Amino acid sequence: MFRNQYDTDVTTWSPAGRLFQVEYAMEAVKQGSACVGLRSRTHAVLAAANKAASELSSHQRKVFRVADHAGVALAGLTADGRVLSRFLRSECINHAFVYDAPLPVSRLALRLADKAQVCTQRSWKRPYGVGLLVAGLDVSGAHLYYNCPSGNYFEYQAFAIGSRSQAAKTFLERRFEGYNDYTPDQLIKDALSAIKETLQGEKLTSSNCTVAIVGRKDDGTVEPFESIDGNRIQEIIDSMEAAEEAPAAAAAAAESSSMQEEDKGTDAAPMDI
Repeated sequence: MFRNQYDTDVTTWSPAGRLFQVEYAMEAVKQGSACVGLRSRTHAVLAAANKAASELSSHQRKVFRVADHAGVALAGLTADGRVLSRFLRSECINHAFVYDAPLPVSRLALRLADKAQVCTQRSWKRPYGVGLLVAGLDVSGAHLYYNCPSGNYFEYQAFAIGSRSQAAKTFLERRFEGYNDYTPDQLIKDALSAIKETLQGEKLTSSNCTVAIVGRKDDGTVEPFESIDGNRIQEIIDSMEAAEEAPAAAAAAAESSSMQEEDKGTDAAPMDI
């Protein structure tokens, strides 16, 4: 379990130049339930898979609103994620009180990264074992950031974290180039499709996923960050399944008609040779 006693303290470097406790925190993110984020020019969408510890318990909340213009989705230790979401909420409130303006999303992600980085250089702190997707809207448009337990943060067009997130990232990598021009409904459908890739055979329903959206409407008004109602999510899932089944049904009908034509051709009397 221990790597030559170099992981007993977060400030102890291994001879290879690694901080193992930071790597353990990043591994906790990989073990968490999957979260997906994607954005267009005007909207950002967060989606998370809801997984319960047992059949007798409810799932833990994975998507949090931090302000009218921003929210987060987390993978890893949910308790750490709640602490960080409260920190982000306080930062947004304080900035709005002082400057009478919403905190830019880039600065929000930077402050979160600074708070996480402090835990990598203090012997009396451990790294936060949670990764956060920060989605929001400001004067420059919609943004999506991934904040790592190491203190690094990156801006993405689309990204996925958590358990089996590689399947979701593969799906997003095939389609991300067109996301700038996507409508909100198209973003939601792709977010649900990416979550479906991580479920490993489990059927996607409104009960095992959470979707939230923030953006700017055509008239310029801001659509506040909010979770989408379960009934609407189920309607979108049903429409996606119907769209997937339509080509298969058409192909089956075409195959059956071709087989009928072949049968008609074999019914003719054999030639007398």
